[in-house]
Amino acid sequence: MNQSSLWIIFGVVFVAALVLDLFVFQRKAHVIPVKEALKLVAFWVSLAVLFNVLVYFAEGQDKALEFLTAYLIEYSLSIDNLFVFLAMFSYFAVPRESQRKVLLWGILGAVFFRGIFIFAGIALVERFHFLLYLLGAILIYTAVKLITQKEKEVHPEKNPVVRLARKFIRCETTYHGSRLFVRISGLLCATPLFIVLLTIESMDIMFAVDSVPAVFGVTLDPLIVYTSNIFAILGLRALFFAIAGLFHMFRYLVHGLAIILGFIGIKMLLVDLYEIPTPISLGVVAVLILGSVLLSIVVSRREAKATSVAESPPKKEAAEW
Repeated sequence: MNQSSLWIIFGVVFVAALVLDLFVFQRKAHVIPVKEALKLVAFWVSLAVLFNVLVYFAEGQDKALEFLTAYLIEYSLSIDNLFVFLAMFSYFAVPRESQRKVLLWGILGAVFFRGIFIFAGIALVERFHFLLYLLGAILIYTAVKLITQKEKEVHPEKNPVVRLARKFIRCETTYHGSRLFVRISGLLCATPLFIVLLTIESMDIMFAVDSVPAVFGVTLDPLIVYTSNIFAILGLRALFFAIAGLFHMFRYLVHGLAIILGFIGIKMLLVDLYEIPTPISLGVVAVLILGSVLLSIVVSRREAKATSVAESPPKKEAAEW
């Protein structure tokens, strides 16, 4: 089996997964409970694992490790991006049953734009090697910024895409279910859901500036870079609904992600002096993700326990006889 076969298999799996999502999982708009979301997460992760097994038998252990490392990096960075999506949904007051459709179309747009970004980026890096140093420096700068910033504030109304859309597109002020456009008095109008979709698409392009260069630090193989990105993006929507109510528990995740970006940035700067083996990169990424999540959970539980103890009424002393 060669790379051409892997591309074909990936294409078939991608189309089949979208058909399942659109016509089986997405039969009607509804609020997705956590249990259903976790099953969807398991489904998308299983697809990525099965494709990784195919890469192992077709391309060997090194390529399989590259795919797994790139997938973990992209998926973990996507978790941080979900905070922004949650803030945007809250700002625009998007009905919960409509959030799924917005994320679906947002993911389809991300598949298209990521493809342009990835293949253009690989071509540029292969032609102008010094760009690796520039991308490495950008990742280190981003890592420092993530650690030093206080809180991530999102201002959708300042998004240039949203401002431009509202200026040139006739927009309705109320939601109409999961519809992106409606006719009012014979005129076609965009619903607020369409504005939310534009916001998500523009934010994903910004996210790609961080995540795609991070994967370039692992490999420049177009198959590995693109498929790992797309499999991570496909599972992003289910992951959003699985942990939407648990974001507060992952306070230290952003620090773990910042260290990962810094590590990959340093790896790219050292590429001509010493190439860090992929198994080491995979181990560092896995330890940082698990460590930051576990630390977040432990601290949250201790704080919750301390709060419950502080709020509980003092026990009455036994009466003296």
